[in-house]
Amino acid sequence: MESAIPDHLRTERTRHRRISDDYRPPVPAYSARFKPAAHRAVMAYFGLQYLGAEPPAVAAVLSWLSDRCIEASGPSHWDRARFVDGAGYDNIIMAVYWSDVAAFDRWLASVRDRWLDPPSGIGVFLEAVRPTQERYETLFSSLGRPEGVAVLADGLSGEVQEHGYWGGMRDRIALSQTCDLAPSGELRESRSGGRVRIHGHDNLCLIRSGQDWGDAEDDERQMYLTDVEPVLRQGMDFLRDNGREIGCYANRYVGASSREGEPLCKSYGMSWWRSLEALERWAESHPTHVAIFGAAMKYLSTRGPGAKLRLYHEVTVVRADEQLFEYAGCHGGTGLLNGIPTSAD
Repeated sequence: MESAIPDHLRTERTRHRRISDDYRPPVPAYSARFKPAAHRAVMAYFGLQYLGAEPPAVAAVLSWLSDRCIEASGPSHWDRARFVDGAGYDNIIMAVYWSDVAAFDRWLASVRDRWLDPPSGIGVFLEAVRPTQERYETLFSSLGRPEGVAVLADGLSGEVQEHGYWGGMRDRIALSQTCDLAPSGELRESRSGGRVRIHGHDNLCLIRSGQDWGDAEDDERQMYLTDVEPVLRQGMDFLRDNGREIGCYANRYVGASSREGEPLCKSYGMSWWRSLEALERWAESHPTHVAIFGAAMKYLSTRGPGAKLRLYHEVTVVRADEQLFEYAGCHGGTGLLNGIPTSAD
């Protein structure tokens, strides 16, 4: 049994874990292992949105961005998804990952102005964080295909100890050994022409949590889609529509697609939170997540070790100077724009 925190990031704790040293988790799980020299990663979300019929320019914009992703300084990995947001807008989003921050900076300098100057009828956004390794954690229910930032890793660990209990995601973040990861400051905005930039605060939290039922046989797939997915969707919709009252600035529940836009048997939720603590409170005690957890546990106990559903997540807690949020032509409920108080609040 390994610690989810790799040896090169382990230190003497001044803050205790929620488990004892002899704790054994109920099922196996694994964490991504990154080289010690991989000091920092970039996690970026490039999105576009439109209302009603798809504007002809959408395909051209996506093709242009896809072409930029295969340039010399382009990302190590990217994937694509789509969703309909709470205002009824269609959104297409590309999650893009770099292991080389300098390469990201060069690449962004070459695409930023064009990306943030969209054709009429289209809104675009860029949300990016560049955390150090000690500020994020990953967890996978099975070995095999990595997702998200784990694609940048050397591979996955052996079975890790810090999971299967409330508080596990905090215990997997290396910085939590000595820091409470509490937020400091507030979101604020600045405007320049048609662009809005959101300036984040310290220890803002990002989670991407995914499901892959592509390997499941017909009966297992039907069970997931009938018994688990609707409950998950209800929780995701709650965070999308009412999350601000519990510290969730924005939530997206997306259907993954191929790079050409074809739907896949995958989904993920990604959300921005004021703090890791706010995310923990929702996970531990809110009825919507209690229902998700209960449905998932019933599913996994019924299917047993032969379950083919793959689950994963990554949780990141970032400093204010590690964040970049920019929007052009987007409605006010988009991403971190939703976290700025309005006169109606």
